[in-house]
Amino acid sequence: MCITARPLRFRRLNPPVLQLHMAVYTLKRVQRLPVPLEQAWDFFCSPDNLSKITPEYMSFRVTSDPDFLQKIYAGQVITYTVKPLLGIPLFWMTEITHVEPGAFFVDEQRVGPYALWHHQHHFKAIAGGVEMTDLVHYKLPLGPLGNLANWLFVRAQLRQIFDFRWQKLEEAFGKMGNADHADKASA
Repeated sequence: MCITARPLRFRRLNPPVLQLHMAVYTLKRVQRLPVPLEQAWDFFCSPDNLSKITPEYMSFRVTSDPDFLQKIYAGQVITYTVKPLLGIPLFWMTEITHVEPGAFFVDEQRVGPYALWHHQHHFKAIAGGVEMTDLVHYKLPLGPLGNLANWLFVRAQLRQIFDFRWQKLEEAFGKMGNADHADKASA
């Protein structure tokens, strides 16, 4: 008896037309601050500081056990409540998936309002301070309706959140030449 292996063939479960309408968006921000890399790293590595750089109207609250929030580490799960739209509270859970101390860390949504949320935080020592780069890839649920929501308000709200963060960081750490304040957003 001879047994031969044949490649398995899988049928596509989702119609191809739906996949064409599920855009992944990118937001990139580069900010320079006149502080040592270590000081910027320490600030961003404390999840408790997130509420300090998030607009108050969002009612952003970290709900994780405080005993596990001292500093970020790979595998750390952080939970929040946030009210991004019409004051409706949402549960949001992210995981810190990668950490290279003093260089970068990545948070990814596990539960929350996005179909995809992948946020890279990069840090680089430069003359007179630190350069921080945020690179966010996100996708909204609901296919074409999510794309419409992004066009109508999500993209603008994310820009507003990052503008607020920019301002709060300059208030806390001072200003430095920031050539790339305008974000780079794409679909």
